[in-house]
Amino acid sequence: MSSSSRSSSGAGFVPKRILRCRLVNPRLYYKFFARTKPGLPCHLPLTSHQEVENMNAQPHAEIPFAAYVAIDWADRRHAWSLYEVGSGAVEQGEIDHTPEAIDAWACRLAHRFGGRPVAVALEQSRGALLSMLAKYAHLRLYPVPPAMLARYRTAFYPSRAKDDPSDAALLLELLRTHRDRLRPLEPDTVPTRTLHFLVEQRRKLVDEKTRQANRLTALLKLYFPQPLGWFDEVDSELVGHLLERWPTLQALQKARPTTLDRFFRQHHYGEPRIQQRLQQIAQALPAIEDQAVLQFAVPAVRVLVRLLDTLRAGIAELDGQIRQLVSTHEDFPIFDSLPGAGPALIPRLIAAFGTHRERYRSAAQMQSYSGIAPVVERSGNKHWTHFRWHCPKFLRQTFHEWAGCSIRFSDWARTFYEQRRAQGQSHHAAVRALAFKWIRIAFRCWKDRTPYEERLYQHARQRRQRPLPTTELRQVELDFQWKTSTGFSKLAALSS
Repeated sequence: MSSSSRSSSGAGFVPKRILRCRLVNPRLYYKFFARTKPGLPCHLPLTSHQEVENMNAQPHAEIPFAAYVAIDWADRRHAWSLYEVGSGAVEQGEIDHTPEAIDAWACRLAHRFGGRPVAVALEQSRGALLSMLAKYAHLRLYPVPPAMLARYRTAFYPSRAKDDPSDAALLLELLRTHRDRLRPLEPDTVPTRTLHFLVEQRRKLVDEKTRQANRLTALLKLYFPQPLGWFDEVDSELVGHLLERWPTLQALQKARPTTLDRFFRQHHYGEPRIQQRLQQIAQALPAIEDQAVLQFAVPAVRVLVRLLDTLRAGIAELDGQIRQLVSTHEDFPIFDSLPGAGPALIPRLIAAFGTHRERYRSAAQMQSYSGIAPVVERSGNKHWTHFRWHCPKFLRQTFHEWAGCSIRFSDWARTFYEQRRAQGQSHHAAVRALAFKWIRIAFRCWKDRTPYEERLYQHARQRRQRPLPTTELRQVELDFQWKTSTGFSKLAALSS
């Protein structure tokens, strides 16, 4: 089909080479996401066959590797395949998963190839094996996404047969033939990587705290539901200490009012609420009297209360380490200037962007990698734009939460969100669209090492949105003069 042919919807197909030219333009990328205009040539943020992050892979200097190695990692023994440049032979073997065995294997490679660089591919973006190999200067690591290797394997083994040596061989072939599609491991600075690990671990502890709080809520609903209505947060220190001391309503009602009053004051509970709680405790009735339920629920509640107390202490300890790292980080002034980025989100944004400015060439790469940008699929006359499923979930969550918080602190962000909601978008779709814009802004600030200024951005938006000058159309009377020749009329003169 030629490039001038039309689809059933009336939109012209654009030649593939033109699509590639448009893909690297972040303004067109954003325009498609913000609002697609029907009947116009498609401005795709993605193609149907390739991801933006793959098309815009980071260019790296060609390294004269002495050999290519692929490792299919396992829990105890790793299968490896090696191709020596110039020999054409492929060797295979196994390594024990111990620091001593891995060190001996890496030293043999260094001695065999005289310290020249060796490319190593492994199906692991983080983990024990990757960390062990990262300390050797002669090994250039190429993490391969597990989904990539799985689909590559399915292309050659439709039966889905799988074996560690064959996976290592496929991984070696992938490294040798498609190395330009893989991003080599380039570790960030120590403070940034430490901050990245800390914020991820903190999020895991917060999620675990939420999980245990839900379990505690379910148990209290079973035999002691009153605290759920008396206090706002069941996982708070006040509720934990109260349940630790008085795990049932009967035990709580046996306590003297002066003891309860002193307990609430020690936990900085407000005076008006203390009297109200004392009255509610005196008037409350037990939900159940089944001793079988009480005998299993009370010990379980005590265990959950101790777990929540440990998780609170762990989160507070991580918060202290994160604050210390963030306050001395070189990019702190940049992300501290962003609306809605508070003590919890500033460290996550610093970890999301990193320190190396050459990691992302454009905001479009960050938008795609983080999962904020949508995905377009085309097949024939079918066109489908959907949510990005495969991406770092914690990274997408960071930008999504930041965009949601910015609505309260930025006028233009609030206006943008309200416009999207008025157009019928759901809350999360509108927040993702806002995050799409925020990534472009934060990327430019990060790239230029310049803090964000709301006033300057508002002025730039007003300048860009200034209406174009209109041209007045004046009515002109035209006098057409025709002449007839051999039975046909043709225009002889035109005057106004």
